[in-house]
Amino acid sequence: MNEFEFGFLGGGQMATAIAKGVLHSKAASCETIAFYEPNAQQAAKLRQLYPEAFLAASASELFDRCHRLILAVKPQVLEGIAMGLAPHTTPHHHLISIAAGIPLAKLTLWFRTERITRVMPNTPCQCLQGASGIAHGGGIGQEDRDWTDRVFRSVGTVVHVTDDQLHGVTGVSGSGPAYVLMMIEAMSDGGVASGLSREVALELATQTVLGAAAMVQQTKIHPAILREQVTSPAGTTIEALKTLEDGAFRGKVIAAVLAATRRSRELASPVRKTENS
Repeated sequence: MNEFEFGFLGGGQMATAIAKGVLHSKAASCETIAFYEPNAQQAAKLRQLYPEAFLAASASELFDRCHRLILAVKPQVLEGIAMGLAPHTTPHHHLISIAAGIPLAKLTLWFRTERITRVMPNTPCQCLQGASGIAHGGGIGQEDRDWTDRVFRSVGTVVHVTDDQLHGVTGVSGSGPAYVLMMIEAMSDGGVASGLSREVALELATQTVLGAAAMVQQTKIHPAILREQVTSPAGTTIEALKTLEDGAFRGKVIAAVLAATRRSRELASPVRKTENS
């Protein structure tokens, strides 16, 4: 029987965000969490943030002592890590990968198990306002599904999709914060160009985006209808919207989502079969 139910392979921003959410929601207690982080500076930070958590001396020790593992390492290093960890993976383990672009088929091949879940979270998880897409492998049971939901709902909202649809999740919410941040920056710049101070313009732009998102989320009304409700005939808003349409604003946003989705598919190259497969 494993000593710790919950472990992180990697202790970077997303791992610490998820740990923060789990502890805040009381989905787990600090003493039931373990980390393995090879970077000494980041490991020291983890000791400060989570003094009661266990810090493993190696990735294999983490696997040997944990029931569930969140794989929170960069996609380009995961295959090499998996080669050393596959012998430590047992039917008792539930692996949750947040590595972008690596499909379930690859993960199954690398770790030699089908008890794998893929999650595509986004950076707002750091303030418990994230959006996560979840896809489960064939070996996942209801208990694993419920546990994964509980963990990722602690840092925001959750949607359930297929493994292939996670590319679209990447395009919309994985890369999406960058689109919104650019919009906030541009709105703020417009405010400064209109005579507002940088501080006032940025505060107004940020709160406006936050408030508009809350309207959609709380009312469940389609954003097009909400937009029409604030667009008066011959008013300021319709004049601004016309300018955005002249610049193909909606088309550019759609194209950005499709570009990110396409790139995600490119990064998920076909699974190479081994000689014994």
